[in-house]
Amino acid sequence: MSVKVKKHAVVAQEECVACGSCLFCCPKGAIHIEKGMYAVINQELCVGCARCKAACPACVIQMEEVNVG
Repeated sequence: MSVKVKKHAVVAQEECVACGSCLFCCPKGAIHIEKGMYAVINQELCVGCARCKAACPACVIQMEEVNVG
């Protein structure tokens, strides 16, 4: 049985400045700004497209691999 690998976005919250650039590019609406402080990505909705990573001017969003199933 093979293990499927999925990528999802992760925000370095201590470095995020909540500029909102990532909010507008997410095709699934998986990102919101928490308490006006940092971006949070809903991992259930994230499809791993990396658009948010490309849009982040502070480069604080990275893609991580997760085993699925």
